[in-house]
Amino acid sequence: MQIPHHTLRLLGFNATGDLGPLTAYTSSRAGTVWFPKSPPLKPPSIHQLRQMDRFRFAARAWKAENEETRDRWHLAAHRARLVVHGYTLYVWWQLSRDRPAMRTIELQSGLSLV
Repeated sequence: MQIPHHTLRLLGFNATGDLGPLTAYTSSRAGTVWFPKSPPLKPPSIHQLRQMDRFRFAARAWKAENEETRDRWHLAAHRARLVVHGYTLYVWWQLSRDRPAMRTIELQSGLSLV
């Protein structure tokens, strides 16, 4: 089922993800696309569980940071003209630990993050 994106925006509704028995995503060509939710056919693998834990730990670490630190990550992402928010940058750092890339972001933003 397709609902034009502009119709939902007019109503102040931008549906993505699961909603009851349906899943929705936004397509630039088709607007919002709805389809029946497809439950997994088997449990997650050990590798999937490990990756989910890594994201969970990164999210907990973000919540444990003080407001000033979180604001600095948001500001760095903005100043470096990244197309992500500070939270996404922080999670990327927690998962990748790519020091040369982070140093470049710190130089571009003029902020020390790690």
